[in-house]
Amino acid sequence: DSEGGLYVCMNTFLGFGREHIERHYRKTGQCVYLHLKRHVIEKIPGASGGALPKRRNAKLFLDLETNSDLNSDDFEYEDEAKLVIFPDHYEISLPNIEELPALVTIACDALLSAKSPYRKQEPDSWEEELQASKHAKTLVQIDNGVRIPPSGWKCSKCDLRENLWLNLTDGSVLCGKWFFDGSGGNGHAMDHYKETGYPLAVKLGTITPDGADVYSFDEEEPVLDPHIAKHLAHFGIDMLQMQVTENGLRDNDIKPRVSEWEVIQEAGMKLKPMYGPGYTGMKNLGNSCYLNAVMQAIFSIPEFQRAYVGSLTRIFDYSPLDPTQDFNTQMAKLGHGLLSGQYSKPPMKSELIEQVMKEEHKPQQNGISPRMFKAFISKGHPEFSSNRQQDAEEFFLHLINLVERNPVGSENPSDVFRFLVEERTQCCQSRKVRYTERVDYIMQLPVALEAATNKDELIAYELKRREAEAARRPPPELVRAKIPFSACLKAFSEPSNVEDFWSSALQAKSAGVKTSRFASFPEYLVVQIKKFTFGLDWIPKKLDVSIDMPDFLDISHLRARGLQPGEEELPDIAPPIIIPDDPKALDIDESSVMQLAEMGFPLEACRKAVYYTGNLGAEVAFNWIIAHMEEPDFAEPLVIPAFGEVTSSGAAALGAVGVDNQPPEEIVAIIVSMGFQRNVAIQALKATNNNLERALEWIFSHPELEEESDPALNMMDMENNANANILAETGSEGPRIKDGSGRYELFGFISHMGTSTMSGHYVCHLKKEGRWVIYNDLKVCASERPPKDLGYMYFYHRVPS
Repeated sequence: DSEGGLYVCMNTFLGFGREHIERHYRKTGQCVYLHLKRHVIEKIPGASGGALPKRRNAKLFLDLETNSDLNSDDFEYEDEAKLVIFPDHYEISLPNIEELPALVTIACDALLSAKSPYRKQEPDSWEEELQASKHAKTLVQIDNGVRIPPSGWKCSKCDLRENLWLNLTDGSVLCGKWFFDGSGGNGHAMDHYKETGYPLAVKLGTITPDGADVYSFDEEEPVLDPHIAKHLAHFGIDMLQMQVTENGLRDNDIKPRVSEWEVIQEAGMKLKPMYGPGYTGMKNLGNSCYLNAVMQAIFSIPEFQRAYVGSLTRIFDYSPLDPTQDFNTQMAKLGHGLLSGQYSKPPMKSELIEQVMKEEHKPQQNGISPRMFKAFISKGHPEFSSNRQQDAEEFFLHLINLVERNPVGSENPSDVFRFLVEERTQCCQSRKVRYTERVDYIMQLPVALEAATNKDELIAYELKRREAEAARRPPPELVRAKIPFSACLKAFSEPSNVEDFWSSALQAKSAGVKTSRFASFPEYLVVQIKKFTFGLDWIPKKLDVSIDMPDFLDISHLRARGLQPGEEELPDIAPPIIIPDDPKALDIDESSVMQLAEMGFPLEACRKAVYYTGNLGAEVAFNWIIAHMEEPDFAEPLVIPAFGEVTSSGAAALGAVGVDNQPPEEIVAIIVSMGFQRNVAIQALKATNNNLERALEWIFSHPELEEESDPALNMMDMENNANANILAETGSEGPRIKDGSGRYELFGFISHMGTSTMSGHYVCHLKKEGRWVIYNDLKVCASERPPKDLGYMYFYHRVPS
């Protein structure tokens, strides 16, 4: 409340605006509150933005603040604090040592001196201060031709694949021991130091553009290596040569891709600002544009508007005592901020005149600052809780996972994205087939580079670019590969080889191919263009291509058909479980690991996902990631337990059966994360000897479970069947699926500028009221030339047939 300030309960230390404080008092009976107000005295001369009135009440610690950050150094202000006793609103000015008990005075002082929750979003100095190694400057590196690949590392002495360290002198890759980071190993890195005296090593898997974990054997502690980029480049790792600027963008992001930045942001055009409900911008909190773009798209969908904004009063009335930790409350508040229009109002004429008089005529649109929302939704997540740039597609799936886990009423808005994929796997030798179904939320389209229609131009551009680079001249004007959308759609539907396929017909490994089709079409189709990949030089690269994405899309021909006449199914026999004498020698499918890493997930998390799902493929491992990404050790290195150790992860990896035949929680969680009921997951696993893949097949092949389900669930199904499009409701049969025609119309897309998901900038374009609108953080304007061919994620809605 910009006028009423903030009321903080002295028992729970939760803050409320003036309109909510009475309800909190009636609900809890808490009667002592600290009332805080901030008065802006004056605008500091020379600070950015227009001047403010001499004295006015300002917001304090509220989430939906405008772009004027009153916690910044641009303002001089004074704070006013009072103790308020309800229900009589008796006020005691602070400080007041004489009248208040000592305990109350101490509590008030502690609260008033506490750090702003907004400041906590910024990098703090609580992390251990590392010292530069004394060996860094004079480190001698042997020119032995060693080049380190971007994946597939293992200890050169014992074949371990985790807790690996690269010696910066000779390039040896060796395992660590139980020290420094708590990971296991055989200590070969330390043995190598004792033999050679080579002092510095960097941990593989921790290398980012911001640095890496370096350990000094001689100094016996973690250290900083100021020359880490040069030392890594010696072994072919040039990732750190890209310097990060203050705004999170790298110099080489901008220079070679100037046209991309200009085209996507529609630079150089006079864009008309948009105001009112649905045209509210979001402040960039430091590389949070990925969140802003996704949330703008999400709250343009009517189902999400109804679920959260339409139910705002009910959600607030039934929110827990600590609403800052309630997902639905935070979603409702953010949705209200975006859709109410209260934070998207055109400037007053007096403000425009003042800006012109002060020669500061740079229209600053107001908007909201989603600090509390970001703090909650990223809590415990190793990537989203940081201030680094993230992948918008990964955040979208993270958000859907939270929506699934926090139901709001009888309607689950994420149902509009969910669809079933039918996968047909065929043994090339026996010609027998297996049909399975899985849940998905995104259609991932490969980029068919070989189908570029301007190959001659691309070849000529590449020659000119190399010549300019050799002569140190400015690069030629960028030529972007033009890819037909039809070629990408064809690549999606073509069969792909199944790595390490085990044929149940042959009872042996064989060649296999897999094709994917839509078993159902979602109400809203999200299409991701797979632009990001890894180069051999460790640099995550982005395919800079132009794809003629259609305004109207028809994928009806991709409808699954099921088992066809004349086809013979593969026997329902699971491959034999081979438990090696040394479980640490278990292989991990590195191709599946790299597929997941290309999506932006941490490398160690990808390795754990593939390991704990028994190398069943990237799709199954992806579901494991979605189910476990909230865990604090999500990105920690994989530690493989010895056989016989009691760990749920180990049980899941080996498909072990518990003493009471209870399926391992690890596998149950994977199936539940796909949208199935827990009791169905347990029943399916028990029937298939805890084989994850077979359990999923079993679930879809037992429709009779609906008759045996709990009566309460049946009643819920009857209520939900009001929607005629719902084929499978929440219950034993499977996840809720809204099926319909496969014809869609484009209504939004998210574009990325930059060379990788770890840097750059995201912008969202949405079609509203018949016209395209660009959402570029706080800037919301009518779009003149929406760059539909350069998008990363596309949002389509079903066209009624």
